[in-house]
Amino acid sequence: MDTSKREAGLKRLASALLEKGTIESDWLPAFNAVPRDVFLPARVWPGIADGTKQAAVVDRTKDPERWFEAVYSDIPLTTQWDEGRHTGDDVGTTPTSSNSLPTMVFTMLKDLDVQLGHQVLEIGTGTGWNAGLLAHRVGGNSVTTIEYDPDVAQDGAANLLTLGIRPTLVVGDGRRGHPRPRPYDRVIATCSVGSVPHDWVEQTRTGGVIVAPWGPTYGGEAIVRLTVQENGVAEGRFTRSSAFMRLRQQRPDRPPHHLYLRGEPWPAGGETSKTSLSPAKVGGWIEQFVVGVMVPGAFWRTERYQDGSYTLWVYSLDTKSWASADYEPDANEFEIVQAGGRRLWDEIESAFHWWQERNRPGFERFGLTVSEAGQMVWLDTPSRVVASIPHH
Repeated sequence: MDTSKREAGLKRLASALLEKGTIESDWLPAFNAVPRDVFLPARVWPGIADGTKQAAVVDRTKDPERWFEAVYSDIPLTTQWDEGRHTGDDVGTTPTSSNSLPTMVFTMLKDLDVQLGHQVLEIGTGTGWNAGLLAHRVGGNSVTTIEYDPDVAQDGAANLLTLGIRPTLVVGDGRRGHPRPRPYDRVIATCSVGSVPHDWVEQTRTGGVIVAPWGPTYGGEAIVRLTVQENGVAEGRFTRSSAFMRLRQQRPDRPPHHLYLRGEPWPAGGETSKTSLSPAKVGGWIEQFVVGVMVPGAFWRTERYQDGSYTLWVYSLDTKSWASADYEPDANEFEIVQAGGRRLWDEIESAFHWWQERNRPGFERFGLTVSEAGQMVWLDTPSRVVASIPHH
């Protein structure tokens, strides 16, 4: 173990987080006692702080200086691709485990407001770093952490044991939570959901808090902070944008392109029209969130061309409807083709204009109510419901 590299890294990252205001001073003892490098394998794929792309692998055995630099930078680090099937140095297809962006880790812990004596449930053990930070705060006996992937769970447990930390680690389906003799005071998810499982609500005491990344299928995501009420309903606001891997059991099955056009000649039975709304204007993170909430059961892909133009394809999950929007740089009008029972581009335009007419609200103006019947997304106050979404 290179103590000097660890100490230098801890000092550098702590200074960066304090300067950004993303770590509270009361979390510094845990930050220093539960060093991030203990929870990372020799091979990591560095990400970028404000995006979802990763660079090629950094291998500690080959380049320890660069590895420590990545570990003690405010960036996310992918630790597994494609459920472990990918073993190459370049990126895989789908990241399936990671060590989260430190800024996000500590801002979520601030949202959680965990205190000594609290019983805490964590969904998504991953590398074990977040569980270790929580255990330092409240004690290992007060933390239960659930991981679906047995191999990831084994590695996370080994990392925690390196520091003598022994939370209750469960291998299982995080949607079900983990019942205890008494309810949890706090629940935190380190994976995103499109539906907050009601088991989490039922296992949290009245007045308890649930913090989780939440986003619709279409895209866009933010951290929601819910408080459980006496009637068993959890309600609260979104606090900031986020980009987490989806809970495995809630990953949508996105059908391939060919199932929509069915081999027909272009425009493949679709109706052609023009729009003044640029496809580029609906591609931001908050715009995707609004579209996703108001245009349920839809997802998108892009087909890019060398001249900077691209086609935005939008599909319904049931394969019955699709739309295309052709973007060209400097154009004032854009060609649209729509087919099927739903006019998906029309739905997107309607959602975008709704958002514009309300002064383009950010994530912090939206909130979520979770009941046994389903979820409601609202704007400013729970009485101003934007969309009702059934559990899935």
